[in-house]
Amino acid sequence: MLNKQILIIQNITREAPGLLSQIIEQFNLTFDIVDLSKDEKLPQDISSYKALIVLGGPPSANDSTCQIPEELGTIKKSKQLNIPYLGICLGLQTLVKAMGGTVRKNEVKEFTFKDPQGEYYVINLNEDGKNDPLFEGLDDQFKVFHLHGETVDLTEDMKLLATGKTCKNQVVKIGDNAYGLQCHFELTPEMLNTWLDKDPDLESYQKEDILKDFEEIKDEYTKTGRQLFTNFFKIAGLIN
Repeated sequence: MLNKQILIIQNITREAPGLLSQIIEQFNLTFDIVDLSKDEKLPQDISSYKALIVLGGPPSANDSTCQIPEELGTIKKSKQLNIPYLGICLGLQTLVKAMGGTVRKNEVKEFTFKDPQGEYYVINLNEDGKNDPLFEGLDDQFKVFHLHGETVDLTEDMKLLATGKTCKNQVVKIGDNAYGLQCHFELTPEMLNTWLDKDPDLESYQKEDILKDFEEIKDEYTKTGRQLFTNFFKIAGLIN
């Protein structure tokens, strides 16, 4: 693992980079990917990477018996080296945990595109979020896909950028270049099909209904994800 620009940590095979891969390919960026669910090993020296991305998965950031302790150590190293960071779902929670915050059960579990009342989950940028380069060129409110039962409590030096109705802390920033998203903008139709087939948290949902919900907002959702990930790679200095 030498001379690659991005290190991607995958916590379970089905939660892949998805849309992120398309952006990486578009800008001819290079990356290493480590799938911890396959017992692949993280590099000891991460100093040559220009960005670290941690994806979602079923473990808890509070776990002590699986890959999480090593993952937390790598995140701490990335912060010490000031490597730009993007965490998605579990990747948000491990970032907060690694940097001294708390991960706990949310009051409600948030699954799929819609809440139990049939309303789309949305997140809203606060003033800090509206002014942050991660959201440059984007609206102040987004429809999102959720797949989580835990949330985070922040320390005083962590900044909240976006909030949700049934889970407050949706987008977090630590320092100048470390971000965590509770939602899944990396989602593609192919990934959603895989999740609906394989994720036990989605077994009770009607697959056709979830696919229809995605189809209804897919263009908007994908456009937002592409812009957000492009903005992150700009923050990381990987593209102009």
